[in-house]
Amino acid sequence: MNPVNVGLLGLGTVGGGTFNVLNRNAEEIVRRAGRGIQITQAAARAYDPAALPGIESIDVTDDAFAVVDNPDIDIIIELIGGYEPARELVLKAIANGKHVVTANKALIAMHGNEIFAAAQQKGVMVAFEAAVAGGIPIIKALREGLAANKIEWLAGIINGTGNFILTEMRDKGRDFVDVLNEAQRLGYAEADPTFDIEGVDAAHKLTILASIAFGVPLQFDKVYTEGISHITREDVGYAADFGYRIKHLGLTRRTARGIELRVHPTLIPERRLIANVDGVMNAVLVKADAVGPTLYYGAGAGSEPTASAVVADVIDVVRTLTADPENRVPHLAFQPHALSDVPILPMDDVVTAYYLRLLATDKPGVLSDVTTILGKRGISIEAILQKEPAAGVAEVPIIILTHSVQERQMNDAIRQIEALTSIHGTVTRIRLEHLDCD
Repeated sequence: MNPVNVGLLGLGTVGGGTFNVLNRNAEEIVRRAGRGIQITQAAARAYDPAALPGIESIDVTDDAFAVVDNPDIDIIIELIGGYEPARELVLKAIANGKHVVTANKALIAMHGNEIFAAAQQKGVMVAFEAAVAGGIPIIKALREGLAANKIEWLAGIINGTGNFILTEMRDKGRDFVDVLNEAQRLGYAEADPTFDIEGVDAAHKLTILASIAFGVPLQFDKVYTEGISHITREDVGYAADFGYRIKHLGLTRRTARGIELRVHPTLIPERRLIANVDGVMNAVLVKADAVGPTLYYGAGAGSEPTASAVVADVIDVVRTLTADPENRVPHLAFQPHALSDVPILPMDDVVTAYYLRLLATDKPGVLSDVTTILGKRGISIEAILQKEPAAGVAEVPIIILTHSVQERQMNDAIRQIEALTSIHGTVTRIRLEHLDCD
């Protein structure tokens, strides 16, 4: 049987890794796919030939549309990233009857509904395992391995940059800005780190995971997104005093009123396995009704870890080239006509517990005023920690852990607390999840 011809868009970090993995493991891949898989043309504006043994044997052009329009190519691998021209290239490839493999989480989160509809109409596949958590096969696990289950919730550390920063702050007592600068020097963070530290990257990924978990359309615009730039080393230390660790978590949960979809810093009990995922590593914890909790851990980025997922998708496409399109695994796990219109909950309606840090005048009655405000709004307290003021300082930090309450009630309480003359500055609020798996 003739080999399957592949066109590769992008020869950067992931594109180069994909080229090398396909070449290095060609014999093993044939055994798994049943056919040879060969990159015959690639598009790149710049690349390092020395890092790509064998690249001289294929046609490399700077015109990505020429690759997409090549009639001899069966599968397009899109590794350019971003929204445009990636969207236009993918839609053109689909219109040309080609299958697509992509690692582009932003593209899928923002334009996936349009792309999947076009692919369904043309009877081609769009595979995107590498778009979430790099080399961790979490999409395949949700779409196939857990297909018998009703997913209750999932929580993920799905951005390595943020996890590296919070790990360093905890282990070495360093400040956020100091660790961010190091992450940029090490190549873990971009020159403009906004997408990573403000949660946008994680929100793209969570959008995809939620759609697959619950069978709803992709709805990136409804993700509540909060970054980690306001987290201090003091917050990390206080969390540890209570037996918690702070992680930048993506969390989605099915409730009777709708689906929670949120990314924010979160206190997690330190005994949880996911709380011990450190550095640039990723992990996703899934709670399903039949199997219970399952944890998926591994490298969330990098050249060959991500290439591992890309090539696995190519192999899956090759295995099903002759299959009836109606019998393939659906893009979002559920049949296209069976996607649900369950609403995404506004953040005000989400119920969770909280860590509050406030700076108060060191005088009698202040703590009583704060607890009265919380009590009147039905917010019960789990624990309080009041630190001793430094010598010559008139303000003292107070840390409060609450039981679960609706976000709307907490917002009202925080406004009232901040209005007290004895409270200085804003109240720091970090949500708290126990992630119980019983």
